Amino acid sequence: MKETLREIKQSFRLYMNGVTAQSLREKGLDYHLNWGVSLGHLREMARDYEPSHELAMALWKENVRECKILATLLMPHDEMTLDEAWQWVSETPTQEIAELATMNLYQHLPFAKTLALSLIESDGEMCQLNGYCLLTRLLMRGETLTEEERQHVLACAEATLQGNGGIGLKRHAAKAIDKLTN
Repeated sequence: MKETLREIKQSFRLYMNGVTAQSLREKGLDYHLNWGVSLGHLREMARDYEPSHELAMALWKENVRECKILATLLMPHDEMTLDEAWQWVSETPTQEIAELATMNLYQHLPFAKTLALSLIESDGEMCQLNGYCLLTRLLMRGETLTEEERQHVLACAEATLQGNGGIGLKRHAAKAIDKLTN
């Protein structure tokens, strides 16, 4: 596993984009390392590896933007546990990673709706952002909520819009309201 992880990290040099990496740093995306590798190149790289729980977990532990994104692409959807999903959400460093994790992984988990609803109620801003992002994605895919769940999410989202959270969180809460009311 260590050899595969080393190989992956070394391959980032092939796709390094200094301009993108600098732009991400200027926008406040703080990673130990950020190679500026495009999402397209990361998707190509992911095709070279079999989905693997062990590899995805090892990649996620790295404080490297590209490792975290690859982890979301390589985690088998049926092998991630609810506790692991909570761990990843609580360790999510940026809105970019939250959105990509939702698109690549969380929306496909068998407990995605349960995860989304519990994240929306959590205390942390990044957890809530993940929750609204995931819920919106699920609603776009045809997931349904009970009337009680719908009313609860609307109340939580309204409170989020009135709160002190960041613009990204409020944008995702507004999207959830839009999907629930239209």
